[in-house]
Order: sequence, then C-alpha cells, then structure tokens
Amino acid sequence: MQRHDLIYSPMPRGNGAYVVHRSLSKHIDGYEIADFHPAATFFPPLLLKAIAPRRTRLVHTCPDHAIFFTRPATPLIITFHNFVLDAFMRPFSSVAQWLHYRTDLALFTRLAVQRAARITSVSRFTAELVRRELRIERDIEVIPNGVDTGLFSPGKKRTGHPVRVFFSGNLTKRKGSQWLEAIADRLNPDICLYATQGLRGHGTVRQSSSLRLLGPVPLAQMPDRYREMDILLLPTVREGCSMSVLEAMACGLPVVASNCSSLPEQIEDGKGGYLCPVGDVEAFAEKINLLAASSRMRREMGDYNRDRAETKFTIDRMVAGYQSVFNEVIKHHS
Repeated sequence: MQRHDLIYSPMPRGNGAYVVHRSLSKHIDGYEIADFHPAATFFPPLLLKAIAPRRTRLVHTCPDHAIFFTRPATPLIITFHNFVLDAFMRPFSSVAQWLHYRTDLALFTRLAVQRAARITSVSRFTAELVRRELRIERDIEVIPNGVDTGLFSPGKKRTGHPVRVFFSGNLTKRKGSQWLEAIADRLNPDICLYATQGLRGHGTVRQSSSLRLLGPVPLAQMPDRYREMDILLLPTVREGCSMSVLEAMACGLPVVASNCSSLPEQIEDGKGGYLCPVGDVEAFAEKINLLAASSRMRREMGDYNRDRAETKFTIDRMVAGYQSVFNEVIKHHS
C-alpha cells in the first residue's frame, strides 16, 4: 500500500469492535479511524457526517451502518465482529433492541453485504452464523482478533485473599450480567467478584460483600486491572471473538466462561479454564470455587492462556490478515 492510500474506518465508540479498529489504526500506515458517539445510530442520517473523504481508497467498518459511510466508487470491506439478528438473541434483547434488530438493522446489514467488496469475520462461529442467517454463498475470511501481548502481560502472581474474580464488559443481558448476583451469592466466603460497567457504562447490579462494582474503567487502566485479578468470568450468551477473554489470557489469567458461540475457539476447556452451560449459575460458581482453592491450578491455566495468546492471538497476526485483504482490494480497484 502506498502512503497516500487512506483506509477510512468510521466506528461507534465503546465496544470491542472499536478497540480492534483502533489497534489497526496504530499499526497500519494510512488507516484512519473516525469515531462517533453510539447515540448517532438512533438517527442514521446523522451518520452521513462521517462519510468517507474523497481521497479514501477503501472503507473498513462494521456492517451495521456501513452503507452510510461509502461513496459509489469507493470499495467497502465489512467485518462481522458479532451477530445478533438471529432468533436465539430474542430472550436476551429488550423489546426496542429486538425491533431494531429485525427491521432497520437487518436491512442495513443486508445492504452492506451486497455492497461489500470483501467480507471478514473475527471467528469461525460468527462466519458460519452469518453465512447461514443471511444466506451468503461468497467467502467470508476469518481473521481472529489480536491482543497486544506487550501491553497486556502477566503481573506478579497473587496468593492472598480474597481471590479476585473479574467481569469485564458492559452490564447487559448479552454479556450475562443478569446472572452475576446469583453467581456471586454462591461463591465461597474468601472470593470476591469485581465487575466493570464497560466503556458505555450500561447497566448495574446489586452490590454485596461478594460483588463489587468498579464503574467504567478507561482503556489505559485495563492492563493493571487484569493484573490485580486472579480469574476472569464471562457468562455471556454470544461473542464474536471476546477482547476481554484475549486480554485476560495475555495477562495470564484462567477464564471461566460460557460454552457458546466463539468461546471454544479461544479457551480450551480444562486447560485454560472452564466452559460452562449458558446461564448455569451453579456450574459457574463451582468452577470459580475450584480455581479459587488452588493457586497452582490458576497459575498453570494462566500460563497456558498466556502461551496461547502469544502464538494464536497476537496483534501482528491480526494486522497481517487485514493488511493482506486491504492490499488485494486496493490492487483490484486500482
């Protein structure tokens, strides 16, 4: 790619996809992220303010509102960081969310798929789900998310009490926040669950002696937060390729997460942590209690995750994957 080539990436702030695209902007010459407040998506014509500049060689963004950012002659690459338009997500969505998913968002997504020069996805699970639900016959290239293993790295192993369990993300039904209180109530007395409120500060839970709210944590503080913890908990119902799991793995933490969607592609059950049935609060608490009782097990599983992050989920691998796609599209449209 030449230095004058502009890759334009309009993205709403406050989610894992934004973190990924921001990482690309730091590692790819000419990649420019144009962030905007998520509330702008409530009135899509406002998104036209972020339409690609005329010097743009290609647009790279999520499919949700991609059609508002492209010019007729500018190629579009869309990345599915997740998918929530299928019927499975109905119980985990509000009435307003579900109406949005089934109407305008479904339309915008299909239009983006038709318009896109290339389609990528962050996991095999998401690619297959998208292909099935949208009846896509063309290739979807899988490029797993990557984590900065220099920034997110293990700290000194903790041996004291309480054992600290970390929930990192927005407090939404999709992330499983509705089960946090029940899980915390079943933990042994020497364990405490700490929960962020994500980059968007959504939701809340009832605090107790075993469940503490940390509020929104700035991205710059997240590496230190992981290093203060012993175990990551993610009782989610749907993940494209969880950045919080990758960050915890890079920091040498074992993970207790739901056995669903893309998580088996990230966590090896019994080696890097445990995968539990969705919504099974007894299973989540049991596995956390088991890990809390053994510092040796936490260390071994954490070391396993660190090695896995360094070999399979690095920034360099992710950047190389996107760089290859960008180069191919620019060359084809030159």
